[in-house]
Amino acid sequence: MLNRVSVYRKEHFNAAHRLHNPLWDDATNASIFGKCNNPNYHGHNYELIVKLTGEVDAATGYVFDMKLLSDLIKENVLERFDHKNLNLDTIEFKDLNPSAENIVIVIYNILRAKIDARYDLKIRLFETERNFVEYPA
Repeated sequence: MLNRVSVYRKEHFNAAHRLHNPLWDDATNASIFGKCNNPNYHGHNYELIVKLTGEVDAATGYVFDMKLLSDLIKENVLERFDHKNLNLDTIEFKDLNPSAENIVIVIYNILRAKIDARYDLKIRLFETERNFVEYPA
C-alpha cells in the first residue's frame, strides 16, 4: 500500500477585473455579467489553496517541501497577479475573460509546468467567502 498524502498551501492575493465579452454589445454584457461588467473594474480578495498529493518520502517524511511550494506560488502566481488589474496588467487575460473559472485554470497550468507530474495537483480559488472554483474538477 502506498502512503499517499495530500498537503495544502493557502495563499492570498488581491486583483481587479472586469467580466466582458467584446463580441457582445453593452446591453448583453450588462445582462450576463451584471455588476461584474463595471467598465471601471472591481476587485476581489482571492484565497488560493494549492493541493498536492503524493507519496511520503522515507528520508524527509515530506510529500513535498512546503517552503518550496510556497516559493513556487509566490514567484509564479502572486507576483504575477497580486495587486494587478487582470484585464490590463497580465498577458494571461489579455484575450481571456478573467472569470474565476478561467483564473483557476490559468493558475493550475502555471503551477503544473513547475511541479513534477508524480504529484497530483488541484487548485481551489475563492473569489468570495461563498463562491469558489476548483480545477481539475
